[in-house]
Amino acid sequence: MATAMTYTSLLNDLRNYLERGATFGTDPSVYVQLPSLVGLAERRLARELKVQGTVNVVSSAMTVGEPTYPKPDRWRETVSIRVGTGTGYNTTQEIFPRAYEYMRQYWPNQTLTGTPRFYADYDYQHWFFAPTPSAAFPYEIIYYELPPLLGEDLQTNWFTEYAPNALLYASLLEAAPFLKNEEIIPIWQGFYDRAIAALNGEDIRQIVDRGIIRRED
Repeated sequence: MATAMTYTSLLNDLRNYLERGATFGTDPSVYVQLPSLVGLAERRLARELKVQGTVNVVSSAMTVGEPTYPKPDRWRETVSIRVGTGTGYNTTQEIFPRAYEYMRQYWPNQTLTGTPRFYADYDYQHWFFAPTPSAAFPYEIIYYELPPLLGEDLQTNWFTEYAPNALLYASLLEAAPFLKNEEIIPIWQGFYDRAIAALNGEDIRQIVDRGIIRRED
């Protein structure tokens, strides 16, 4: 049985693949940089890997007269937003994404209120809803998130458990420019692309109808 990947084992694997950074004393620049390269690799995976394992769901209630709402700390991309309406808010309806510029034209007077129909990215940390909520509508947001980042105090996360090959190759991809070894990039890119394709393919086969619509770019 293969040994599960941990943060420490990933760093050791990178040192073996790169033949660099074995100790601080012999190769300090690479030794110090490897944790940062792993962090960049995790963020790359969070951008490019859209699978159920990186989906999260949050629920809350709107505030009357407030059109902007904070995104979760590790939010990366919105999948869907649904709002409770009707008697007792027991009927839900999806609200649809629009550009922020469209929202300002559609609902220029934010003091006027109604049932939200659209949302936009106000900035990287907030959503903007229109019309401005006229009640404390409950809402549910499905989104892709960045898993907690690895470190000495967090040895495993979703990537190490379910996407170890992709994480390894993403880390090697991040290392190549730092080491000024651009000729190796196509090799690691090929391994990385195949690992991502395999994970996405497996997810498509396993996915069930829970209101998530995959967008193939």
